[in-house]
Amino acid sequence: MSTHILTSDPTGAPPRTSSKPPGVLRRVWAQSEGRVGIVLTAVVVVLAVFGPLLAAPLTGYTPYQFADRPFAHSGVFGTDNLGRSVLARFLDGGRLLLLYSVLATALGMVVGGALGMLAAYARGWLDSVIMRLNDIVLAIPQLVFALLAITVLGPKGWVLVVVIGLTHAPRIARVARSATLRVINEDYIRAAEMYSVPRWRIIGREILPNIAGPLSVEAGLRLTYSIGAIASLSFLGLGMQPPTADWGLMINENRIALSVQPWGVLLSVFAIAVLTIGTNLLADAIARATAQTTVEE
Repeated sequence: MSTHILTSDPTGAPPRTSSKPPGVLRRVWAQSEGRVGIVLTAVVVVLAVFGPLLAAPLTGYTPYQFADRPFAHSGVFGTDNLGRSVLARFLDGGRLLLLYSVLATALGMVVGGALGMLAAYARGWLDSVIMRLNDIVLAIPQLVFALLAITVLGPKGWVLVVVIGLTHAPRIARVARSATLRVINEDYIRAAEMYSVPRWRIIGREILPNIAGPLSVEAGLRLTYSIGAIASLSFLGLGMQPPTADWGLMINENRIALSVQPWGVLLSVFAIAVLTIGTNLLADAIARATAQTTVEE
């Protein structure tokens, strides 16, 4: 649906109508999947950001204090394997997962997007070299690559971010290259080249804004994969380390008593699932909204 604005002509000519399609965000919100995705993602993000501030006031314990015997049913959700409040640790456990996931996604978008645009714009041997290196990295399973790197460098936060981000880069580069190939022959690119505009400026000012739609969709997908990868590594003991409160780590610590005290596992599984579903729905809605905007333009 388009918004029509009437404009008057001082010469007395009939009013003209100018059509301005609604923005991508409005199109996303207009879709039921988009609204659900935004709400689910926002709930978990708010919980992860503000949960650490609420942990002690709501439970009376910090995430590292002993509240009762292990796997007791005292309090709202009981205690974990060491007798700490499950609720306190759950409220404190999403911040690092969300932060590392966002940073890894951002790193992958920057590296992969730059490589993909450069390969498509330069073409020739540089395109071949970049894409063949991409193929080599893609041949290695992401989780295996992360396990090898973390085993060598240690389970540190920056290692998680760099490893997950760099394993995202080849996939993002493919998307960026494909999108760039569709716009490099447009008139505005030719005009910029005719005026001898530097290549880096053409890529940054002309190409990047015109492939923002596909890249934003890919960012949503990569964020979903980052969440799953970091949570999986924490579950395996190669992500966040004890005594850090982390949703993936909580699943690993409390799974031995799942039938006795399930909340230490179920709360974290539910939060990760809701965040993953929300970001997936949001990415799908952005993809449809971007496609509609492109068709109208």
